[in-house]
Amino acid sequence: MYEKIYSELLNNLDNGIRSILVTEVEIENSRNKIVNKELFSLEDLKKEKFDKKFEPLVEELKNSFNLGTPQKIQNSDKMFIIEPFFPKPRVVIFGGGHIAKPLVDLCVDSEFSVTVIDDRPVFANTGRFPRADEVICDSFKSSFNRVNLRKDDFVVIVTRGHKHDNICLRNALEVDGLAFLGMIGSKKRVRDMMNELKDDGYSDQLLSKVKSPIGLDIGAVTPFEIAISIIAELIEYRRRKSNMAKGLPRKFNWPEFDRDVISSLSKKEDMDRAIITITMSKGSVPRKAGAKMLVYPDGRILGSIGGGCAEAGIINTARDLIREKGCIEERVDMTNEEAEKSGMACGGIIDVLIEAF
Repeated sequence: MYEKIYSELLNNLDNGIRSILVTEVEIENSRNKIVNKELFSLEDLKKEKFDKKFEPLVEELKNSFNLGTPQKIQNSDKMFIIEPFFPKPRVVIFGGGHIAKPLVDLCVDSEFSVTVIDDRPVFANTGRFPRADEVICDSFKSSFNRVNLRKDDFVVIVTRGHKHDNICLRNALEVDGLAFLGMIGSKKRVRDMMNELKDDGYSDQLLSKVKSPIGLDIGAVTPFEIAISIIAELIEYRRRKSNMAKGLPRKFNWPEFDRDVISSLSKKEDMDRAIITITMSKGSVPRKAGAKMLVYPDGRILGSIGGGCAEAGIINTARDLIREKGCIEERVDMTNEEAEKSGMACGGIIDVLIEAF
């Protein structure tokens, strides 16, 4: 059930399309019942491509896009769970040299997908970058036809020389809506390039979007230290600055996304199962809003909402619900004394939605 919706969701995410999944729930005395799931893109909302029954939810849908957090709307007989799904943010690194080597690993560990581009085969191969999602060996100019830069990409220019930096920067400036555009270089080298671009007609407003020299100022010297300064700045932009630059709220959550869970939901299975979704998280918790896991009647699970005693209790509830179908909400409080005795030292609260079908 709903395999088509989840398959479409995966397709959207693979194509860089932020999406919203709305689950419609009928509230009943004995057991809540899932009656429908609908998928929307931001473009759908702008063009008003949705059923009229969703008109009262438009502002909440937009708000979920802007904040990156699930929303719950409830009245006497209906409840709507609104879940945002964003593609994993992609870092495109131009230059496969000594800084790119540690930077790729730092990006992957920070939940970015990574593409590395260099024009030298010895610096652009999967042996050198086994954890990168894509490695392109091509001239920097031609690579722009292959990489297909899109809105929300993070572009890092760390090539081996001024000439290549110039080519990459000019092409990247043609892409509207990048989440981040940064280039390595000394202050003098950067100043000279900016003056050159101004002479060629690039506006101050456009050039102000370039973060150069790239990286937070932590006094970095070695390639590894410079890579740390760069990933720190990428995280800062991912969590706060890129949203603020677009006039959106400072407090922004990039939704947790469990691809294996969504992929499984896109395939029909003979066995019943339950989806567990964190719909709200507060305080220090191991997983944030949006995290999902699947539970099967035989005890198998896929994904996690944080592990430990809290997860074990929710799993047992989900297995019981599979027999009866429907959906329920549960709260897990990890702030009280009993939680501490059980080893849940995080000190936060999560709300979860359990759906069985």
